[in-house]
Amino acid sequence: MEMNLADMLSYADIHDLGRIAHTYNCECNGHSKNELIQSILNTALRREIFQKQIENLNLEDIRFLNSLLFDPRNAFSIEELTARVRQARFQQEDKSDWNPREMIIKFKQLGWLFNGYSQQTKYLFHVPQDLKNRFSDVLTSQFKQALKLTDEPNVYRDEQMLIVEDIFHFLTYISHHDEIPLTADGAMYKRQLQQIIDRLSVQEEMVPRGVWRFGYGRMFKEYPNRFSFIYDYCYYHQYIREQAQTLHLTEEGKTRLLERKKENLADVYRFWLRLYKNPIPNVQSIAQWIERLGGNWVTAGSLGGVLCQLVKPFYYDTSESIVEQRILQMMMHLGLIRIGEDQEEGSVIQVTKLGKKVIQGTFVAEEDKIELYAEQ
Repeated sequence: MEMNLADMLSYADIHDLGRIAHTYNCECNGHSKNELIQSILNTALRREIFQKQIENLNLEDIRFLNSLLFDPRNAFSIEELTARVRQARFQQEDKSDWNPREMIIKFKQLGWLFNGYSQQTKYLFHVPQDLKNRFSDVLTSQFKQALKLTDEPNVYRDEQMLIVEDIFHFLTYISHHDEIPLTADGAMYKRQLQQIIDRLSVQEEMVPRGVWRFGYGRMFKEYPNRFSFIYDYCYYHQYIREQAQTLHLTEEGKTRLLERKKENLADVYRFWLRLYKNPIPNVQSIAQWIERLGGNWVTAGSLGGVLCQLVKPFYYDTSESIVEQRILQMMMHLGLIRIGEDQEEGSVIQVTKLGKKVIQGTFVAEEDKIELYAEQ
């Protein structure tokens, strides 16, 4: 059940109301629940006061808030919230005097988180729905101020639906080659891998030997980014099987080819979110921000500047390389965004109409992840 700030205040006890009123310097009778509620509503929802509170947040507060914004659920356990606060903290040094619950208390005192009101929900924390909408509106306009818009570039790459075609091409190739031999590591030999990549709509360079690569799927170490994703998708959905050092189609894979069944792009996007969530826990909210901020052509540099603050480095991957290579490049391969080149501004980005529809229409639960590891 969705509840707004006014509803939650009416269920809150007088001590909590007193603390919230104190945060907003409300002048009212602290012994009257009704006066406290009215005073908080009149103050906390005033546009300039609400914006000031958001402007005063530090980066960790914003990252924590960001983890709640795009989650359609409105009730969270204390364990979930503390895990999200920990994720919002990128610097790990001064752990000794840091307590993640302090941020939860701060959000409670601002009237942004409330304890449940019934027997079933009293151990859960709730975010008022009207505040959630306001948070995302205020943050959107704040982020937009940092963006640099451009005209449509003369050339751009738009790969809408190509990944769906290429999943089909990959399965077709395997069906024409009875058993593809695999190395001891379970990878295809370079010659056949090159033959497959040559047949796909998007050409990629082979992965150089000895490059550090892991975390983005089972075969990421061996195969280039886009193809590794296609391979993992087919492997996970059991269209292909590796057996006795050979690769071949499963019955499910053969049926798809016979029936000429192609993937639904929203399913491919959902798989990407579930797979990339391991190295990039908030990949879903980043995609949501790109959808909100990239309606017009915008420079990759200015968009990256906003997003990098929300993305935690992953081993040797910096926030910048994650945003550029793991998120924007892959979203282009998924046909969700187009990437162009502007003579003055360099790389520029725009969300496609299809991308808007797919991103807005897809949600993956926080704990819904896929972990594919290379077999040792």
